[in-house]
Amino acid sequence: MDDWRLQGQEKYLAKKELVYKLYTSNNPLWDHDHCEFCNERISLLPEDRNYGYTTLDDYYWICEDCFNDFKDQFGWTVVANGNEKGNESSVK
Repeated sequence: MDDWRLQGQEKYLAKKELVYKLYTSNNPLWDHDHCEFCNERISLLPEDRNYGYTTLDDYYWICEDCFNDFKDQFGWTVVANGNEKGNESSVK
């Protein structure tokens, strides 16, 4: 697939379990993260995306658009969490 957003993320994001949730930082010095694909800001600020898909350790974030574009290619599974907007689902 020829897409500018694909830059080797399969090395660390293929077949991962993800959680859809309100942004939280895994580092007290960070107030935002960026989508691993399009670099969109994800934070609690009103002008940013507030929800996204994240790895179980909250380290890598993926915006909703990129998640929908790459979910089949990357074989992600979405698991339930306390603050997601949807139900547990598999996205293989």
